[in-house]
Amino acid sequence: MAPPPPRRNLRKDVVASHFDYKKAKPIVLNETGRPIPTNSTMAPNIRSISWSPTGAMVAHNIHNNIRVWNPERADVKATTALQDGPKPGAHGNTIEKLAFSPRMESLLASTGQDGLVKFWDVRVPGGSTGLVGGSGYGAKGHTQGKSGEYKTGEQTLFLTWHPNGTELLVGTRNDVITALDVRKADTPMVLEPNAPPASNLPKYDATATDRSPTKDKGAFYQMVFTNTGNHILAATTEGPVKVLSYPSMQPVHNLVAHSGSTYSVQQSPTGNHIAVGGTDGLITLWNTDTWLVDHTLKEAAGAVRDLSFSYDGAYLTAGGGPDPMKDNERGLSIWHVETGEEVVKLETTNAVTWVAWHPLRHAVAYSGDPGGLKIVGGLSGGYS
Repeated sequence: MAPPPPRRNLRKDVVASHFDYKKAKPIVLNETGRPIPTNSTMAPNIRSISWSPTGAMVAHNIHNNIRVWNPERADVKATTALQDGPKPGAHGNTIEKLAFSPRMESLLASTGQDGLVKFWDVRVPGGSTGLVGGSGYGAKGHTQGKSGEYKTGEQTLFLTWHPNGTELLVGTRNDVITALDVRKADTPMVLEPNAPPASNLPKYDATATDRSPTKDKGAFYQMVFTNTGNHILAATTEGPVKVLSYPSMQPVHNLVAHSGSTYSVQQSPTGNHIAVGGTDGLITLWNTDTWLVDHTLKEAAGAVRDLSFSYDGAYLTAGGGPDPMKDNERGLSIWHVETGEEVVKLETTNAVTWVAWHPLRHAVAYSGDPGGLKIVGGLSGGYS
């Protein structure tokens, strides 16, 4: 793969032009391979989106299935569908979250309602190296299973990677928080031709440590690491975002600004801001120098369940998840972080559910529209 071209800042005054549908139509990653019916509003129930660290792959799930795409080849024949066992499907029930390791290009973790955390070692779909840790249409005929597994014992709601890329936290519906330390064994990363399926399969041994904080009122909706990995940001049912030290999980500070529960929280890549989304349909942008709210953004009447910053921390977008209250609300909003200004409102067929900025370019993957996952903003040429 050729290295990406040098990145250029995307100025606020040209953002709208950069995302103009007339200049660059959205890339549609359609699993069916069939044309989208005119006036259709039926959309696949995508529940999670994740880019690999370089942006060479993007993964999403529908129910218990995971598909990995080369975003520059919108052809289902060039994708990888991860499969655990002889039957289709990566999990035994609905997947709640999947995420690539921030440090290892091919390592993907997933978890969901079956109470399992699974690790997959994937390759660029359709690539000449075949497939490790999954099975796929572009995998040169190889069919492999997962590369590791951990049983939580109950429905798992979220997982989040530590910035070091070898440790992640998983949280269950009963607020049991477990740290999994993932270390790859010394096994080949490329399958030998005609080798038995399991002979070269990398294995991941997950060493589990209980990291459950002292039980307080309410429950956790989401946890993410700060950029340094020294703290956890936890969205809660009672409203405040709890800042916890890591690994002690001791409380350090509370971010209080929402009238109801908080569903989502993210720190910007620059570290200057923390975005918090809640049931009140608001997004608060916290300044990490003053620990005061710089801007309050109005996303919609429904809850804000997903947040994503651009790689340079300059822009922010949001999704509402599967919220019936948002059925009549359409449009993908992009805000300028420093000013709090909504600089883009892209037309969509349905309400946007989940969002993810490309890790190296000014492009956004989002779900909620007919046809499948869509990518807007362009992946090559012009601004990064």
